[in-house]
Amino acid sequence: MKAPITGVAPPELEEVDAKTIWPTIGALPLGRLVGRLCASKIGVGGFFTLGKLWALATIPLSMAVFFWQLMPYICRRYTLTNRRIIIRRGLQPLDEKWVDLDGFDLIEMQVLPGQEWLHAGELIFKLGQSEVLRLSGVSRPEVFRKVCLTAQNAFLSVRGVVQQQAYAET
Repeated sequence: MKAPITGVAPPELEEVDAKTIWPTIGALPLGRLVGRLCASKIGVGGFFTLGKLWALATIPLSMAVFFWQLMPYICRRYTLTNRRIIIRRGLQPLDEKWVDLDGFDLIEMQVLPGQEWLHAGELIFKLGQSEVLRLSGVSRPEVFRKVCLTAQNAFLSVRGVVQQQAYAET
């Protein structure tokens, strides 16, 4: 059994999944609409709010959006490996888009309207000023952002050590 330490693998070892997360309903416009409705704080005494009524009323819509995201050719997941961050699509996951751990220098976090109530957000991977990858509807995006930055740091550190060893041997 392989238990990867994210980013800590010499280049000759195979790619190993370290963490996979699934997007929330906040990845889709209809899910963000639910989030905007449920975030309403209009009400009596702080406990009885319009948002809580909307949360109950939109349960069928939320379930529909959730199950739509699980459809065989639609479902997506975001995977962090010891080499890259990948958007995978389908039940038999196919790599759709990815960025290598050395292919970005900044991860921006953006919370779209409706995602705040869902505790979700967008992670935007940038190289310079250009966007190289966007993960939509990430649950607790600040946590996954830190995991990705830690993996990138480990990857770059190990690569640097391996390059120094190779240089020392020559």
